Amino acid sequence: MSNPIKYQPRTVIMSLAIGVLIGFIGFTLLNNLATVDSTDVAGNKKSAAEPLYWVAPMDDNYRRDKPGKSPMGMDLVPVYAKTDSSDLSSPGTIQISPHIINNLGVRTAAVEFKPLQKPIYTLGTIQYDENNVVHIHPRVEGWINTLYVKATGDPVTKGQALYTLYSPQLVNAQEEYLIALKRNNQALVTAAKARLQALQLSNKFIQTLSQTKQVKQSITFYAPQSGVVDGLKIREGFYVKPGTTIMSIGQLDTIWVEIDIVERDAARIKTGQAVSITLDYLPTRQWQGVINYIYPSLDPKTRTLRARIELNNTDLTLKPNMFAQVVITTHAKQPAILVPKSAVIRTGKQNRVVQALGAGHFKSVAVSLGQTNNEFIEITAGLAQYDNIVTSAHFLIDSESSKNSDFIRMSNKPSATAMIKSTSSNELMPEANQTRPSATVNGVINQINISSRTLNISRDAIKKWGREATTMDFKLAETLDISQLQAAMNVTFTFEVADDFIITAIKPVHVMSADMHTNH
Repeated sequence: MSNPIKYQPRTVIMSLAIGVLIGFIGFTLLNNLATVDSTDVAGNKKSAAEPLYWVAPMDDNYRRDKPGKSPMGMDLVPVYAKTDSSDLSSPGTIQISPHIINNLGVRTAAVEFKPLQKPIYTLGTIQYDENNVVHIHPRVEGWINTLYVKATGDPVTKGQALYTLYSPQLVNAQEEYLIALKRNNQALVTAAKARLQALQLSNKFIQTLSQTKQVKQSITFYAPQSGVVDGLKIREGFYVKPGTTIMSIGQLDTIWVEIDIVERDAARIKTGQAVSITLDYLPTRQWQGVINYIYPSLDPKTRTLRARIELNNTDLTLKPNMFAQVVITTHAKQPAILVPKSAVIRTGKQNRVVQALGAGHFKSVAVSLGQTNNEFIEITAGLAQYDNIVTSAHFLIDSESSKNSDFIRMSNKPSATAMIKSTSSNELMPEANQTRPSATVNGVINQINISSRTLNISRDAIKKWGREATTMDFKLAETLDISQLQAAMNVTFTFEVADDFIITAIKPVHVMSADMHTNH
């Protein structure tokens, strides 16, 4: 006979103690899980395992404390306590199945974090360098006898004859000078000579007058500098006086490009900024320069600020009054969050982007906009550096997400639809007394995929849902015979909205031709 097993008292006590400890821990965990409670519609505490309340799928303001039907005839949906604070359960978050993402052409991209390069594009006008423009005025009244320069734009060189002038005042001044010389009165000679110089007679002319003692009736005036004639306003025989501008002479070795900067960009320009200039008549050539002066005031009519650029023009390619396209390189700012301009949805009161949360989840978020260029726009609030956004088909997603998103419904109570997976398509609309929304509509079959039992149909508008006509894919229910269908067939069909758009009934329809309709 084998010896019976003997239990030591200490071993028995240790086993009992371990069992009691395990039981206590398990009871505590279960009790904690069972006591995670929230408040229902009536303000009563409920555990996380029980629904807080029931809500209408299309109206989260309609809530009841027990199951039932919504005013639209749809089953109320239970809402449970929120057990995490992740973005996937925040108000306005929707989930889209992968094949619908593909059908809608949804594309996502990461936001960019870099300085926004925003050059300023403007137009400029080429002008003479005003520092080198000379205006020709007579100092006396008289008549133009001979005009040596015939047209605006004629080139002239320094010392070239411009015109001859007959003036009684010049004749009298010459005679006074000769009388002073004859009297040998140095004071009178000095005064008479000073008067001739004040009337723009050269020292060479005065010296010749002193030697010949002959008064000239007509006096020739010469170009003070080389350049081209601008603004010729006289002809031979014209009567002129000191207020008359006979002509101007400008130089083309250096020219000015005057530009206008709109008021909103006025703070972004300063002297020394680099610019590039192109002209329509020489599109392959580019000039580089810098802003060398900014005018102190804005034009009150155009609300623009004027600035100028000085360019070397020794080859005389640039002509005054030409238009030029000017690009001003602005200094880069600090790095900022940038998104493509097409990704921003602008409304009258709010700007939004659709954020891609991953795993087929999306949400519309309100953003604040900053500077923009041709490609990107700066986001000053609403997105973080490593967020992803939707860049195409975002209007469709926004129309669903924005209905329940927390930037529209500002309530102290949690949004019921935040706990529900919203549909991914704008096709989902309610129909009375239907658990699944459905509609009957006419259409034309475009393509048939037998293996996947998918029909591509151009359907008519659905007035009760406010949906316009469109072309999309539909799944054919397993109970329907696909062999009786063919492309280009006009059909009437009924479909339900679930994870897919499922056709539950379909039949061909006869389309009356135009001739038959006329005969009737």
